Amino acid sequence: MLSPELGRFALALACSLAVAQFVLPLTGAWRRDPRLMATAPALAFGQLACLALSFVCLAAAAIGDDFSVANIAENSAIAKPLLYKITGIWGNHEGSILLWSLILALCGGAVAWFGRTLPSTLQARVLGVLGGTAAGFELFCLFTSNPFDRVWPAPVDGHGMNPLLQDPGLAFHPPILYAGYVGFAVPFAFAVAALMEGRVDAAWGRWVRPWAVAAWCFLTCGIALGSWWSYYVLGWGGYWFWDPVENASLLPWLTGTALVHSAIVVEKREALKVWTVLLAIGTFSLSLSGTFLVRSGILNSVHSFANDPTRGVFILGLLALVIGSALLLFAIRAPKLSAGGTFAPLSREGALVMNNILLCAICAVVLTGTMYPPFASLLFGSAISVGKPFFDATAAPMALPLLAAMAIGPMLPWKRAQLAPVLARLWWAGLLAGIVGLAAARGLKGVLPIVAFVLGVWVIAASAASLLQRIGHRRGTAFRDSLHRARMLPRAVFGAALAHAGAGVTVIGLAAMSDASHAIVAVHTGDSVQLAGYRWTLTGLADAAGPNYRARVATIEVRRHDHLVTVLHPSRRDFASQNQTTSEVAIHTNGMADLYAVLGDEHDSGPGKDNEHTAILRLHYNPLAPWMWLGALIMAIGGALSLSDRRVRVGAPRRARNAVAVPAE
Repeated sequence: MLSPELGRFALALACSLAVAQFVLPLTGAWRRDPRLMATAPALAFGQLACLALSFVCLAAAAIGDDFSVANIAENSAIAKPLLYKITGIWGNHEGSILLWSLILALCGGAVAWFGRTLPSTLQARVLGVLGGTAAGFELFCLFTSNPFDRVWPAPVDGHGMNPLLQDPGLAFHPPILYAGYVGFAVPFAFAVAALMEGRVDAAWGRWVRPWAVAAWCFLTCGIALGSWWSYYVLGWGGYWFWDPVENASLLPWLTGTALVHSAIVVEKREALKVWTVLLAIGTFSLSLSGTFLVRSGILNSVHSFANDPTRGVFILGLLALVIGSALLLFAIRAPKLSAGGTFAPLSREGALVMNNILLCAICAVVLTGTMYPPFASLLFGSAISVGKPFFDATAAPMALPLLAAMAIGPMLPWKRAQLAPVLARLWWAGLLAGIVGLAAARGLKGVLPIVAFVLGVWVIAASAASLLQRIGHRRGTAFRDSLHRARMLPRAVFGAALAHAGAGVTVIGLAAMSDASHAIVAVHTGDSVQLAGYRWTLTGLADAAGPNYRARVATIEVRRHDHLVTVLHPSRRDFASQNQTTSEVAIHTNGMADLYAVLGDEHDSGPGKDNEHTAILRLHYNPLAPWMWLGALIMAIGGALSLSDRRVRVGAPRRARNAVAVPAE
C-alpha cells in the first residue's frame, strides 16, 4: 500500500497545496478577504500531511529493500543494519531534499497551530511566504531530485551506503542541522510579511523571537554534532577544518545569533527594527546559499557529496527568486518603517549593537574566505585555497572583544548606562578570570589561546554574577529571600545566562586545544611510545567481522606512572561492496582530556621478519576537548530554557492575561 507511486503522488499533491498556500492567503490579505485568509492553516496542515505520507512511503521502500527504487538501490543494501536503512533516507541527496521539504512543512504547520493568536493578515502572509518557499523546494524535489524514480531491471542487492555515513552521529546530525537551517524560514517569513504590512513593532519582535531561538538551538546542536562526528570519525584528530561545508553552516549561525539578540531590542525597546528585518532575511539567505553551494559542486570539500551542476542551477534560480524578491521588497518598504526608540551608545541596546556588528563582521570574514577560492578560479583561472591560518588570524581577534562585551552587556540597563558601577559588580569575575588565566598560561601555547581562555572564564563568571545580581544576593541578604527571588525570576533570564556560560565553556575548550599533543609512529607489536606523559603500547592486532564489513583491530594499552589508564581499540574497516576502507577512532575521555588513537596502514617489516608487521598509529592527547561540545550543548539548553518561559513561548499572548506578575528583566 505504501508504494513509491503513492509517495510520488503525495509529494505532487503537497506541491499543489503549497502553491495554493502561497496564492490564496496572500491574495486574501491583499484584498482583505477573510475567507481566503482562513484557508492558510488548512492548506499548511494538508501540505504537512501529504509530505509526511510521502516520507513514510520512502521509508517503507528503504526498510523493505525495494531496490526497484533507484535511490534505494544506489544507497542501501540487504546487509545494512536497520538503523542505517532508516537514517540512510537522508544520507543521500534525494532523501535529504525530501526531509528538508518535510521540515519546512512542519514549520508551516507549527505556525498554523501556534499562530492562532496572530492577526489574521499577518498569519496569512507568513503562511503564504512559507508556502511559496516550500513549493520551490518541492518542485526541486519533483523535477531534479525525485527519490521515487524507478530502475529497471531491479538489482538483487543495492550498492550500499557510504561507510562514513554509517555512524550514529551522522545518522542524527542532518535532521537536527536541517531543523536549524529550515527553522530560520519562519523569521524570514515574518520579516517579509512585516514588510508587506509596513509594520514592525514590539509585538512583531515577540512573535519572531521564539522561532529564531528555536532555529538557533537546532543549528547549534547540528553544528556541534557535525563537528563531533568529524572529530571521531574522520580520524584527523581535529574538531574544525574550516571546510567550506562546515563554514556554510557557521554563517547562518553567526547571523542567527545576531538575530536572536536584535529581536530582543525590538521587543523591549522597539529599536533596530529595520536591521532585525534585514538580519532575518539575511540569515535564511545564508541557509539557502549554503544549500546551493553544497549541492552545486562549486565548493570542493572533504564533506562534499551529491554535487550536481544541474541541481545547482535550479537551486540558484530558487535562491534568486526567494531572496531576490525579499531584498527587493526590503529596498522598497524598509525606508517607510519608523526608526523606533533611541538609546545611548553605552546601554544594553548599545552592547547588543556591538554584538551584532562583531558577529556580522566575523560572518563577512568567513564568507570571504569561503568564496574567494571559487571566484578566483572563475575569474582568474587560478587554483588557490584559504585555510585555517587565514580564518584563525582574521576571525579570532574579532571574537575576543565579542566575548568581553558578552559578559558586560547583560549587566547594563536599557536606554542609558554607566560603566563604572557595572565593572564594580564584576570585580570578582575579573579577578577569578585573571587567576585562572595565569594558572592556565603555563600550559597553553601562544598569546591568543591564553587571552581566549581568560575571556572564557570571564564570561562564565560574569554570567553567574548577572544571576546573583538579579536575585539580589549580597552580604546580609537572607538566603530565603534570594531563593524566593530566584523562583520568581523569568526562565529566560536563566536561559540567557546559561547560553552565555556555554559559550564560555566552548571557548575554554578551544583555547586548551592549543596544548594538544600528537605523534605519528610506526611500531611493532609490543613497542611503546611516550606522549604527553602517557606510555602507549601496541599489544596486539587482530581480525574481526561486522554486519557488512571486515575489520583489523589494534589493542593499545595506555599507562601513566605504570598504572593502566585505559585500553584502546582503534580499527580499520573494509567495506567490500563499496570497495572502501574507513578508520574507526578509539577515544578515552575523563572529561578533562581525550586519549585518541587511530590505526593506519600496516607494512611488512622487511627481509628476515616475515612474521612481523609495522603498524602506523596516530596518537593524540587533546586537553579539555569534550568541553567544546559540552559548551554547545549548554548553549542549546539555555536557548530551550528561554523558550520554556511563558513570555517567550509561542502563543503566550492568549495566556498572558492570567499570568502572575514577575520581576522586570
